[in-house]
Amino acid sequence: MSAPAGSRDTTSIVDPVTYETGPPFEVLHRLRAETPVTWVEEPALHGQPEGSGFWLVLRHADVERVLRDPATFSSWLGATQVRDAADLAWVRRMMLNTDPPDHSRLRRLLTRSFTPRAVAGLTASIEATAARLVDRMVDGAAEGHCDFAKDVAADLPLLTLADILGVPAEDRWLLFDWSNRVIGWQDPDYAVSAAFDGTGGTALAREALTLRPSPGADGRMPDPRTRAGMPDLYAYARLLAEDKRRAPGSDVMSILLAQVDEDGGQVSDAEFENLFWLFAVAGNETLRNGLPGGLIALLQHPEQLAALRADPVLLAGAVEEMLRWWTPVMVFRRTASRDVDLAGVRIRAGDKVVVSFTSANRDGTVFPDPDAFDVRRAPNPHLSFGHGPHFCLGAQLARVQMRALFAELLRRTSSLELDGSPALLRSNFQRGVKRLPLRWTAARGA
Repeated sequence: MSAPAGSRDTTSIVDPVTYETGPPFEVLHRLRAETPVTWVEEPALHGQPEGSGFWLVLRHADVERVLRDPATFSSWLGATQVRDAADLAWVRRMMLNTDPPDHSRLRRLLTRSFTPRAVAGLTASIEATAARLVDRMVDGAAEGHCDFAKDVAADLPLLTLADILGVPAEDRWLLFDWSNRVIGWQDPDYAVSAAFDGTGGTALAREALTLRPSPGADGRMPDPRTRAGMPDLYAYARLLAEDKRRAPGSDVMSILLAQVDEDGGQVSDAEFENLFWLFAVAGNETLRNGLPGGLIALLQHPEQLAALRADPVLLAGAVEEMLRWWTPVMVFRRTASRDVDLAGVRIRAGDKVVVSFTSANRDGTVFPDPDAFDVRRAPNPHLSFGHGPHFCLGAQLARVQMRALFAELLRRTSSLELDGSPALLRSNFQRGVKRLPLRWTAARGA
């Protein structure tokens, strides 16, 4: 599609290198005020071919409108990644990329699998894990240094996901590698992630590891957003499902596999493999980056950190503000199923429509002083977990994890300071934190 009249240079928005120093907030602010639904070109960048371009939706109300109307703005037609999928027929089978009623069936089965007993067990496990991770960080010392992103924050969602998926804890770094390869495919540090070498892993993990792809002659891995690009993940999921069907556990995935839908059907092997992908990748990344992102917010606003230390009751609201201010997942795509007007712009059937959560979460008509970080902000209707039929199923557990880890971190330390510059992910999709050097002093008696 040719660029509409009046389109402007928006390369900074689509260039993943931009985000190594943070999102282009000034550009988003200007566009949100002047052209809140704006056309964005997709030039050839960093070895990626030119794309067709898309409509970027920047205001909070318009983002909500798109997300609650799947009949007009479809997840299935073009899937939800901004770049056109190379394996669209397969990608469309993922729950993330379906529309009602297909989406509704799988979501009901999943929702029923998060039983009160399972959620209570997960909550207790999360709190114990958070305490153990901070204890490992402090390790009886009066002061110290760590990489909060890798040494502390990465492990909590991995261990929680291992509980949900019924994955043995010793295999959890496979989840880490899979997330890196999918979410960090634009970042050379993450695209070839291989933290798990099989040592200490289960037989399932070692079997899957034999299928891990290697970089080609050009140094690139196969596209991890396709089935062919992640043979190790899908093999592990298949083997895990076979184990769970033979010997079900109390984990959410075992419960899911035993569920029967309204038509007497059960989750198929292919559906389970795709749900496993969704949990292993999407269920990890939002929190893994939301935790260090939230800490960066506190460290850059010491008066807010002091307020939170003085009044721990503020923690629940502070977590919501961390999610708004950092916004781990920055964008998601839909495809117009028909011609439609949005904010005075005519969008044609087949056009890509990309919602910007980063922009919506700083919409000044919804959030007074939107660039400020305020742990007392209320109300806080951020869109970091999405909106509408695809609202994040794991939102409540993500909140539990953030509250648990920050409660322990603040209780066990008397001071927290940056010990160097954070390293951010090269990605125009996930606002990722690769490294967060932290210097801390233990609380007296901790």
